[in-house]
Amino acid sequence: MTAHVEAGQRTQLPPVRAHRDRPFGIYIHVPFCAVRCGYCDFNTYTPAELGGANPDGWLAALRTELRLAAERLGAPPEVQTVFVGGGTPSLLGAVGLGAVLDGIRDHFVLAPGAEVTTESNPESTSPRFFAGVRAAGYTRISLGMQSTASHVLAALDRVHAPGRAVAAAREARAEGFDHVNLDLIYGTPGESDEDLLRSADAAIEAGVDHVSGYALIVEDGTALARRVRRGEIPAPDDDVHARRYELLDRRLGDAGFDWYEVSNWSRAGGECRHNIGYWNGGQWWGAGPGAHSHLDATRWWNVKHPNAYASVLDAGELPVADFEVLDADTAHVEDVMLGVRLRTGLPAATLSDQERDRAAQAVRDGLLRAEGPHLVLTDRGRLLADAVVRDLLT
Repeated sequence: MTAHVEAGQRTQLPPVRAHRDRPFGIYIHVPFCAVRCGYCDFNTYTPAELGGANPDGWLAALRTELRLAAERLGAPPEVQTVFVGGGTPSLLGAVGLGAVLDGIRDHFVLAPGAEVTTESNPESTSPRFFAGVRAAGYTRISLGMQSTASHVLAALDRVHAPGRAVAAAREARAEGFDHVNLDLIYGTPGESDEDLLRSADAAIEAGVDHVSGYALIVEDGTALARRVRRGEIPAPDDDVHARRYELLDRRLGDAGFDWYEVSNWSRAGGECRHNIGYWNGGQWWGAGPGAHSHLDATRWWNVKHPNAYASVLDAGELPVADFEVLDADTAHVEDVMLGVRLRTGLPAATLSDQERDRAAQAVRDGLLRAEGPHLVLTDRGRLLADAVVRDLLT
């Protein structure tokens, strides 16, 4: 069920509560970017698109949302994970990111050993930046590397130099971060197998404990989609994606990384706890323009533009654009869709009798295997994860 809002009305969030027996996280969305990457369809804004909005105004509005969130939850549970994403959070600098974390601490209690992550773009970091965010209380850094090949970075409209992400990862490690992630994108037009392998090797040699690898997707409305439509570059190829995934998986596996989600590999203890919360259907409050939240069976999302976001909060209201209450069938579909992607697997007991029959066929087809009470994707099944989900549910 989804709530729809008439023109001129504001959406009122229904009652929600956070369960103390389940992990609780906070996501912070930073909407600022220096430039827009051609493949990106996230809710981000360059300076020319902000219409007067600025980081100081955003931070003031964010503090208000965090206060209202804590008031709405009453006695919120301890925060197990924080993830500051974007956009480009590192544009706030260490002082700004420290202020974000202070805003959370003003109204919530961080659990002992809480995981606190910030995304960062390599070109807006430095040893001083990493020292500052480490001192502020961040425990994990996630860097957008994408590739070490200059022609791949150019195709993606990335502005950092090919070696900057690796240098940034080493700087973060030198400043005391045990947990550092590098994001890779594979399947970009013009990329070769060797380009990807060199990027994977560079990530491994940087000493990080986590790598994420994503197939390039052409999203509607992006500059990349317009270039593909005009025939300037070819659309990404599914067969190439599959081969590159296998290459990346093998290279990372040989270096001691294990997959724990279809697109994520880590050394022991390096898993991103915040994202595991998403995949396990956990509970989190998303603060910031366009941020999504999930509590009880309710999912909601904020108004997108920073100016509209601040305006609603100035009026003393939560900046909710819309919400939906998940019924049992929808929640089941999402449990299957997300659970099957995890290395821990999908509990067979969550499936209906018909779905278990389909799962047995997937086992016979070599796409799933039974590990105790769980169903886990095989290597071939990971390449066809979306199809496995569709077959289980239909």
